[in-house]
Amino acid sequence: MTSKNTDPFPIKQIRSDFPILSEKIYGKPLVYLDNGASTQKPIQVIKAISGVYENKYANVHRGVHYLSQVATDEMEAAREKVRGFINARSEREVIFVRGATEGINLVASSWGKANLTAGDEIILSQMEHHSNIVPWQLIANATGAIIKVIPIDDSGELEMDVFRSLLSEKTKMVAITHVSNALGTIVPLKQMIKESHDTGALVLVDGCQAAPHLQVDVQKLDADFYVFSGHKIYGPSGIGILYGKETLLEAMPPYQGGGDMIDTVSFSGSTWADLPFKFEAGTPNIADAIGMGNAIDYISTLGLPAIIEYENALLSYATEKLQAINSLKIVGNATEKAAIISFVMGDIHPHDIGTILDRQGVAVRTGHHCAQPVMERYDVPATARASFALYNTFEEIDSLAVSLAKVQEIFG
Repeated sequence: MTSKNTDPFPIKQIRSDFPILSEKIYGKPLVYLDNGASTQKPIQVIKAISGVYENKYANVHRGVHYLSQVATDEMEAAREKVRGFINARSEREVIFVRGATEGINLVASSWGKANLTAGDEIILSQMEHHSNIVPWQLIANATGAIIKVIPIDDSGELEMDVFRSLLSEKTKMVAITHVSNALGTIVPLKQMIKESHDTGALVLVDGCQAAPHLQVDVQKLDADFYVFSGHKIYGPSGIGILYGKETLLEAMPPYQGGGDMIDTVSFSGSTWADLPFKFEAGTPNIADAIGMGNAIDYISTLGLPAIIEYENALLSYATEKLQAINSLKIVGNATEKAAIISFVMGDIHPHDIGTILDRQGVAVRTGHHCAQPVMERYDVPATARASFALYNTFEEIDSLAVSLAKVQEIFG
């Protein structure tokens, strides 16, 4: 059995930072294992957001009064924290959006309309989240571009030989997840980016599942675009990041029009503000941008190497515990994997599994996880998914295993 010894990771202190973890569900301690959908928030982030509205709220970038300047400074400080978190070259490359979904739609619409023509090809993978499929379908329909798909094998890994066979001079964009939300697979991203660039294609990365679990360095990866969401990195919902190489963003037309994204406006025409503001039309999500900066502070204080080591230990322990359960089958067994386990249990519908676990205080996700092509690949209607975070414990994994035994008991 995998060792539970993860000292000196300060798990007790960490759990005390998350107020919701002391909640009871149906009289039982909450075991929150739905982190792939959204993570919970530490008190430091909660207080930062409430502090904005209590003490320093005003609209940003345009006011000369004190509160506007304070709010502007804090929001731009958050942008700098994001820049450092992903090692972007410049703050001009960091765009605040409502979430990764908006970031992908922004690139598909703005870059796609300006660069795609009939017969051009976009490569996606079979393990993509719907948010990295549908925007490309929309732009393909609008431009006549063609979508090609990289299949996945039985273990949940990309079929790299097929990927290479799909690359050609017609390939204009490769849009790929960094970590599969449905399988936990970590893709060989740096290699894929290099091979894509060798054929002249750009690469957009959906980093939602990677940002809280891996060290992301967009310069080392040489990613052209990289997106992730605040709510998956212990920050607020309704805020996210689009990173783009400055030269690409400069060449792209605005995605939306309105205040703050303009330089001059007249009825004869308008000109655009400098980056990053060209893509941030209207009053931004000020408090949540600041809250996202505080979430990055929280992660950075703990240190991603320590977080990665701890979560890998959780994943290893949980894999052993679940593999020991009769009739339980893990879906996705890639060699390189993040702290996500999707599974089925014989003929028991995942929704029934999730309902019984919920009554034991254990929160997991059930369904297709916005990844219906993955479900089709494995010929299952849905899976149950346990996804782990830095505040989860080995004891909670034991609780999951005990609750799954109750599922078996009920269904025989």
